[in-house]
Amino acid sequence: MEAANLTVAATGVSLPLGSEAGSFSPSPGGVIGSTPGGAALPGREPPFSVFTVLVVTLLVLLIAATFLWNLLVLVTILRVRAFHRVPHNLVASTAVSDVLVAALVMPLSLVSELSAGRRWLLGRSLCHVWISFDVLCCTASIWNVAAIALDRYWTITRHLQYTLRTRRRASALMIALTWALSALIALAPLLFGWGEAYDPRRQRCQVSQEPSYAVFSTCGAFYLPLGVVLFVYWKIYKAAKFRFGRRRGAVLPLPATVQVKEAPHEAEMVFTARRPVVAFQMSGDSWREQKEKRAAVMVGILIGVFVLCWIPFFLAELISPLCACSLPPIWKSIFLWLGYSNSFFNPLIYTAFNKNYNNAFKSLFSRQR
Repeated sequence: MEAANLTVAATGVSLPLGSEAGSFSPSPGGVIGSTPGGAALPGREPPFSVFTVLVVTLLVLLIAATFLWNLLVLVTILRVRAFHRVPHNLVASTAVSDVLVAALVMPLSLVSELSAGRRWLLGRSLCHVWISFDVLCCTASIWNVAAIALDRYWTITRHLQYTLRTRRRASALMIALTWALSALIALAPLLFGWGEAYDPRRQRCQVSQEPSYAVFSTCGAFYLPLGVVLFVYWKIYKAAKFRFGRRRGAVLPLPATVQVKEAPHEAEMVFTARRPVVAFQMSGDSWREQKEKRAAVMVGILIGVFVLCWIPFFLAELISPLCACSLPPIWKSIFLWLGYSNSFFNPLIYTAFNKNYNNAFKSLFSRQR
């Protein structure tokens, strides 16, 4: 997705190292490394300010944390045999896309942020490679979130029909469709001449601003999976509310003869002397119900973070080409890196709701020691 120039107009602090030819005229007090009187030192390139160093440090830490955390999830899934099944293959697919975002997309985006006037100095070929990987990996990450939500939905609402074999086939199909659709959206400008990413005159590298492609790419990369995850979570909420409410409200009249009760929140065994029947009832939530509740909460948090991270960026990406207007550079950068941060939050949410990952991490580090 398009890299934007980090410029804080409110504080008068600018991130770029230099000025764009013929267009940069710094105002007093708004130049990095200006003199106490407010004028820049003549003949010298203004150095980084404290604010700029802080922002760059935070972004570098975000890139490193995103890469290492997703890589840790991938290594754990590969080394632990119990994770070689659904839904961990969907988590692995998401981790692959997020690792690629951190390794290939975010560093070059930071380089573009640091350049004077957001100029792209690495050539046309590398620009096309970077933009293609940007759209491919971010779109795959978004669609993988939708695939995980669909898997949880079918597990909760159709756990009898959604057998292990069916689940394997469905997950494999969703992973294949996710990467195929992402590749189509990423490569469409190169394959069909749908706009140009690199402007040699202005030295700009950005996603094609062709209005028709903007509608196609934003709908395919975000708005369609957003509709899927919102619909899925609404169905999960309704199904969970109906099932749990029906269990709490159910009253089973039993002949009161002899009752032997176990500990609270465990099975109650009721023996009826008139008929040789032993019935089991659950005074608390069963193991499956507790698992389904955790899955519903995990999907809800995953979707909530996903929406908060990406919706500002994609609203701007859809509106700007259609109205031929542009947001201030500072807001473009905030929206861009907020979307990138979703790749950092994804593995945190998975592992926080799965104790097996925490145990696997501990065993992995203990073996290395």
